[in-house]
Amino acid sequence: MSPARQSAAHARARPSTQRRAQQRPPRPRVVAGGGRAIRWDRVGRVALLVVLLGVVALYVGPSISFLHTYKEAQTRRGEVRALQAENARLRARKQALKSPATLEREARRLGLVKPGERPFVVKGLPGDK
Repeated sequence: MSPARQSAAHARARPSTQRRAQQRPPRPRVVAGGGRAIRWDRVGRVALLVVLLGVVALYVGPSISFLHTYKEAQTRRGEVRALQAENARLRARKQALKSPATLEREARRLGLVKPGERPFVVKGLPGDK
């Protein structure tokens, strides 16, 4: 085959990008019932937007639940701290009541007397009800 024929055969077998773009027939327009063409790029964008909104909607419920749980946990932590403080106070009181002097003072505050002691009741003092 001569070089001229080879280049012509090669040109027919692989057209350049310019020739290919010119030779391609126009895409057929898909027409919906209203006579307007369907814009597939817009359909794709709308579909992606719908999927994105669906994913966001799926995260809303668990996020709200997480916030409620977090706030409740903070409340419970405060209650635990208050109970720990009360527990420490009661343990200290228990330890103090083990001493005989504190025990006697608390008994006298309640109005108890030792066996053999004579009790006196004084009325009419300021601060009495």
